Amino acid sequence: MSLRQVIACITFAATALCAGASWAQPAAPARPNIVVFLVDDAGFSDFSAYGGEARMPAIDRLAQGGVRFSNFHTSPLCAPSRAMLLTGMDSHRTGVSTIPEVLPPEQRNRPGYSLRLEPGVETVAARLRAAGYRTYMTGKWHLGHGPGDLPDAHGFDRSFALDASGADNWAQKSYLPYYATADWFEDGAPASLPDDFYSSQFLIDRMIDYLDADAAAQTPFFAYVAFQAVHIPVQAPRAFIELHRGLYDQGWRALQARRFAQARALGLVSETAQMPAFPATARNWDALSPEQRLIETRSMEAHAGMLSAMDHHIGRLIAYLERTGAGANTLFIITSDNGPEPSAPMSVDGFAQWMAANGYRREAADMGERGSLAYIGREWALATATPGAFYKFTASEGGLRVPLIIAGPQVAAGGIAPGFSFVTDIAPTMLDYAGVALDEAARAAIDGRTLRPALGDPTAPIYPDDAPIGVEVSGNAALFRGRHKAVRNLPPLGDGRWRLYDIAADPGETRDLSAAEPALLAALIADYDAYAARVGVLEMPAGYDIQRQVSRNALAAQARRLAWIPALAAAILAALVGAWVVLRRRKAAKT
Repeated sequence: MSLRQVIACITFAATALCAGASWAQPAAPARPNIVVFLVDDAGFSDFSAYGGEARMPAIDRLAQGGVRFSNFHTSPLCAPSRAMLLTGMDSHRTGVSTIPEVLPPEQRNRPGYSLRLEPGVETVAARLRAAGYRTYMTGKWHLGHGPGDLPDAHGFDRSFALDASGADNWAQKSYLPYYATADWFEDGAPASLPDDFYSSQFLIDRMIDYLDADAAAQTPFFAYVAFQAVHIPVQAPRAFIELHRGLYDQGWRALQARRFAQARALGLVSETAQMPAFPATARNWDALSPEQRLIETRSMEAHAGMLSAMDHHIGRLIAYLERTGAGANTLFIITSDNGPEPSAPMSVDGFAQWMAANGYRREAADMGERGSLAYIGREWALATATPGAFYKFTASEGGLRVPLIIAGPQVAAGGIAPGFSFVTDIAPTMLDYAGVALDEAARAAIDGRTLRPALGDPTAPIYPDDAPIGVEVSGNAALFRGRHKAVRNLPPLGDGRWRLYDIAADPGETRDLSAAEPALLAALIADYDAYAARVGVLEMPAGYDIQRQVSRNALAAQARRLAWIPALAAAILAALVGAWVVLRRRKAAKT
């Protein structure tokens, strides 16, 4: 597809959505269809509706026809967030407290740390299916890969799922040494990808196939599309990347300032907020060589291109629903699983050699295209998390505060909801709109609250000011209560100390209130301790370091895969020794 064709497609989609956006505010006598788009590793300001540069007309229309949440939070890692989104339960209570890549051996297979949805945990798909909904899923699963762990065993009628943390977007292959292969499954059975695979296009194509196959059904549907965008490897068709040439030539600090100003102008950031400072260890853009700056700008252009490509395909699904008459009664939900990814795999010893052996390159000329392995790294991640501090993995606002847009029947158009909300609120919101009645046990199992009050009146609060909400992943933790937040990040990104912030006024966590309000900090820490005891948080082993653990687990995974080599070598050696002994004996017998 040429650049001119892409621009034409985007312009056509935007025009069509503007002209036919009847799904934004229709009367809805019937139970609505529900579509959830989950983006992977998108920062708070990555969406154009939140101040980002990527061309995203489909999501812009959802934002204009619905409600944007400016104080929505999730977990700092993907699988725990996905477990909470699909169940409404705290991640520790689902069994998915963290991800396999960072799990220390001391926590392996402990309650809450099986890293699969444990027995008795019911997904929103299962609840909706029991209530008469058709249920479909395409994309990243990452909630277990053994028998009975895939989407078909958790309420989805049809599914095409990746069970790993990520994979290549152009071919069926792994993107990290942790994985030997990229395993995809359709309806629980191993599946292969087509030769013309591109992840965002394929996931929408397959979802449309599922919906089309049941087009005659009179029942509503739930469709869950979990994109690989914009997880490493950051990849997109050249035409989408070229839409963003030159936008990042001034570097990450300029991008942070521009996005902060945009978020403030859009009403997504308090007038009292201050832009978070870059860490002292961050690289200086001006100190980079021209060649390094080109690599960095091309990486960020690929990032924007991947978002734009994803949006283009979201627009295709919305257009399909409009053509079939389903769009007018569909609730659309789009969010990100956590903040932006800071990792720079090339800095890890041996990764360049692994890339070369697996057909990957990282060059400015074709960054983001087939065979390339692009990533944005720490400094761009700091900028895309604006106005939050830090990024994915951390319990700071940059890791937890992400975009959330909800549009559809009985949703106020163009509103911004400033009240605190959490990822566990999405499942009860879907059940509320679907009219699913829960018995007392089911209601008790769900930790979240419906967002419906804020969808009718964006100023309506979801939680009272005295409600404590906790989150923890691999030792990084936060406790929210009203406008305040206690937060702790372990080394190497933090120092393990609790700090206190007024995140309503200071989402960048620039002013630590610990010394000024020690009693309040102590109260929030006590609330966190109660939360941790209730959900079963395990303390991290002494000296735990998430980056070292990732390396150790990757090496262990490779060792398990290659265990046959020393065994085969030993067998060959034994056979050779045995043959030598036999020959020696025969020779001795002849003499």
